[in-house]
Amino acid sequence: MAAGHDVADVDPHAAAEPEATTPVFKRLCAPSGLATKRQLRAMGLRPGGQDPVAEVETRGPKNGLLYEIAKALPVRPMTLAKEAALDRAMAARETCGICRRRYFFVLPTSLNSCLECHDGTPADPHSYIAPPAVGHQLVA
Repeated sequence: MAAGHDVADVDPHAAAEPEATTPVFKRLCAPSGLATKRQLRAMGLRPGGQDPVAEVETRGPKNGLLYEIAKALPVRPMTLAKEAALDRAMAARETCGICRRRYFFVLPTSLNSCLECHDGTPADPHSYIAPPAVGHQLVA
């Protein structure tokens, strides 16, 4: 090696900056001023693009993320277009692909049909809306 050239031991996989760790609080021990998304929603707020500032331990495998209440924004109001889009999305999940009946509950995605069309289990007539008759139009 030529003199004057120092060799540095550099790890190409190391992070450029040290990773900041977020504090983790025990259940029911989070400081005031912080809330989870569910708690923010109950207050009529949303995170509004802010990053979580802490975590709270939960009973499940993932910790809950905590956001600052002071930085939260109000929930956007429901518009007619949003409501129509949500209704179309729910109709797709509640409508049988074979008999076209719209049920009052979400159908199992593994079957791609209602139970009556899948295996013959009779459906309660009060649990669905019958599809409109094909070829018949009402005359006013």
